[in-house]
Amino acid sequence: MPKQVRNVASDDYLTAIYRMSHDEGQDVIAVRLADRLEITPPSVAGMLKRLMRDGLVHIDAKKVIHLTPEGFRRAEQMVRRHRLAECLLTDVLKVDWWRAYEEAHLLEHGISDITERNLYEMLGRPKKSPFGYPIPGPGAPQKLSMVTLGDLKEGQEAEIDRVFEEDEQLLRFFDEEGIRPGVKVVIEEVAPYRGTITVRVGERRIVLGTPVANKIWVVQPARAGTSAETRR
Repeated sequence: MPKQVRNVASDDYLTAIYRMSHDEGQDVIAVRLADRLEITPPSVAGMLKRLMRDGLVHIDAKKVIHLTPEGFRRAEQMVRRHRLAECLLTDVLKVDWWRAYEEAHLLEHGISDITERNLYEMLGRPKKSPFGYPIPGPGAPQKLSMVTLGDLKEGQEAEIDRVFEEDEQLLRFFDEEGIRPGVKVVIEEVAPYRGTITVRVGERRIVLGTPVANKIWVVQPARAGTSAETRR
């Protein structure tokens, strides 16, 4: 059996840790990882022992899980293949945008080093996934915006950078409402006691719950000293 197929379980853990820490700026602890993967805490503890034994992760004194250099390399390789598969599905096979994450998860483990190189060239050397995430490789940014719609104040404008991709029903909602990378939005109302924000997308007004708003990362127009990134 090809090596990339044999390592499915460990690669899923490594990519989850990568997404949570690198893409979302979270401290990854075992209980969060269990929740993300929908796996019991004892199962997560067992896999973490295996990953530590193999030199792929280490856990610091505060119980935060970190990828080692080798773990990071393997995670980036799988994330790269996943995001190339997403591009293949949406750009070539014309699969619905909101379906691409789940479908790509089925394909990523079957992509070899040879196939990956050819796929990258055939797709025109894409830089980002359909959901706005950078495709790891030469030239990919090391730091991403960690500002979400939920961080913004009334009247502020922003452009959607990327959206949380691991919830198919949420992606379908985003698709129906036109919430995609590259779309410009304006915050019309923040209602903390109701737990909602109202955004304008073109001529449409959309009400979002705060948990959903926090799964939409944005970039703001460059204004010296006034961006949400600066204020944080």
